[in-house]
Amino acid sequence: MATFLHGIPVTLYERTQSGTDAFNAPIYSETPVTVENVLVSPVSAEAVVGELQLYGKRAVYELCLPKGDAHDWEDCRVDFFGQRFRVFGPAQELIESLTPLDWNKKVKVERYG
Repeated sequence: MATFLHGIPVTLYERTQSGTDAFNAPIYSETPVTVENVLVSPVSAEAVVGELQLYGKRAVYELCLPKGDAHDWEDCRVDFFGQRFRVFGPAQELIESLTPLDWNKKVKVERYG
């Protein structure tokens, strides 16, 4: 009996600069996009401590992104499990042709809102 790995749909809020404020800081608008087949896994206790020391953020989950995904995930809001999260840190990308499964990028998220 074979079991197949499959992810869940995740709502990614893509950020687009829509202007600047009075201090010339960028203002962003968010557009929701559903990304299918995203693996969600909790991070280990060691990773939580490491991320807290490195970024000052408390990692909750790691998202494995499907091959061919071209979205910019950096500093974006994501929704899944009925909760809001924010991506932090750079995406880790593996060589697509050398990765046997359907996922080749990873990002970490913290609880948001």
